[in-house]
Amino acid sequence: MKDSKSLIQAEAELSAQYYQPIPVVLSQAKGVWAWDVEGNRYLDMLAAYSAASHGHGHPRLLQALRDQSEKLCVPSRAFYSDKLPAFLKTICTLTGLDKVAPMNTGAEAVETGIKAARLWGYRIKGIPKDRAEIIVANNNFHGRTTTIISFSSNEKSYDGFGPLTPGFKQIPFGDIQALQEAITPNTCAILFEPIQGEGGVIVPPQGWLPQVAQLCHENNVLLLLDEIQSGLGRTGKMFACRHENVQPDGIMLGKALGGGMLPISAFVAREEIMQQFTPSMHGSTYGGNPLACAVGLEALKILQDEELIENSAELGAYMLGRLHALAHSSSVITEVRGQGLWAGVDINPEVMSGHDMADLLMKHGVLTKETRHQTLRFSPPLVITRKELDWGLDRFEEIVAQIG
Repeated sequence: MKDSKSLIQAEAELSAQYYQPIPVVLSQAKGVWAWDVEGNRYLDMLAAYSAASHGHGHPRLLQALRDQSEKLCVPSRAFYSDKLPAFLKTICTLTGLDKVAPMNTGAEAVETGIKAARLWGYRIKGIPKDRAEIIVANNNFHGRTTTIISFSSNEKSYDGFGPLTPGFKQIPFGDIQALQEAITPNTCAILFEPIQGEGGVIVPPQGWLPQVAQLCHENNVLLLLDEIQSGLGRTGKMFACRHENVQPDGIMLGKALGGGMLPISAFVAREEIMQQFTPSMHGSTYGGNPLACAVGLEALKILQDEELIENSAELGAYMLGRLHALAHSSSVITEVRGQGLWAGVDINPEVMSGHDMADLLMKHGVLTKETRHQTLRFSPPLVITRKELDWGLDRFEEIVAQIG
């Protein structure tokens, strides 16, 4: 068996270098724990950016995967399958929306939402051809396709990939006045993350999202919410927008929908939006395949059967309480933000970078990752227990105390 160093070197030689991983080579995982090739154990406090919200290797998900893989996996959408209807119905029931476009990755769900919003804008709202605009937020992250990076405010995401796709306006996240001023008769949709994940777990001001929904209603504009990271229990509610009882016109789902096993995503929206699609206008060979449907449906059932959303709310409040207390007592941490089992912890740049802190945590048995240079993210699997959470937070507190 090769050691970590040789495996890291082999990857560096053969892989395109658009990631900066923490230098640990994982070989297996179960629940909230992972092991590297040398047999060292780590507490997973990242959960693959919420994709592994159910923990690693959940037995019910493994069984669903095995059972369906022996029957039918990918027939393409050229044919109907017996697994898709139940999957679609469950998603519609959970979201309170009418129809689903099943896809694979989060970026595909966002792309689908963009196309649907533009179609609706031209056919229903009457926006002149090729003039539709979508309002987005600064500091956003919705994926890495060419269209999506065109409305990123992160230069590293779009520099060198032009010409960029037009049709988007950026405003400050959480600024209702800027949003009001940005809306024009050509605005077809507003697209936001209810909480910005990659941006640093940025929580908007209380009451902002209902104000956004009201502006959309008053101006005949669609409200599209990217809940790919924030949805499915991460914030202590099924969807982050439920904290303020906001019902969007469309919602993007992904990551946890695949139970940490398969890439599964969906764009879900009102009937009037979805009925603008006709055959051959959009699609996906793998989207809605029976294997994905079986795993996704089981993943949704587990969230409710095992009360993982309630666990996120309870332990999330506890985790944020401990992190806030630590921030008050140490100059190493400059700010803590979050909701549910999702926290962004800003590391003092005069002390070290977020990446260096993540590397240090790895050496103490805790896995996480930085974003935007200085923000350390904590988003453990929703199956985590208080004892396991305390173990990880204790390691972090010990490191902070040692640094001073």
